[in-house]
Amino acid sequence: MPILNPMLTPREAARLLGISYPTIKQWILSGKLKTVQTPGGHHRLSESALKPFLAKDKAKPESKSRERYRRISGRNQLAGKVISIRVEGLLAEVVLAVGDTHVTAIITASAVQELQLKKGDTAAALIKSTDVMIERLDGQS
Repeated sequence: MPILNPMLTPREAARLLGISYPTIKQWILSGKLKTVQTPGGHHRLSESALKPFLAKDKAKPESKSRERYRRISGRNQLAGKVISIRVEGLLAEVVLAVGDTHVTAIITASAVQELQLKKGDTAAALIKSTDVMIERLDGQS
């Protein structure tokens, strides 16, 4: 007999909603999302409990929706406006304005052409890195 309402782990539910695992844990602990607990104390969520969140997201304009996060594996995405594109040979420098910050990406010139990317477009920088460096900015050694 098939399971009619499968239960999801918080990680599975986070992926389905297009949000981070820490965010879904906060929602669970604050009571925003109702769960059932296993005998071992682990939280499980029904797909029906996620439907209101998916419906609310679907009502948003595409640029604000989390739907695009559900289509790719990367979760570290910064949405912004393209403020400049400089193509030189095989490479292109694309600068996005994300809030008060500029994010620069070096991509192939052919990727710019395939995306039909131009100044003023809305785009997202997808960040997938194993290294993050920190520089102290307050002048102390």
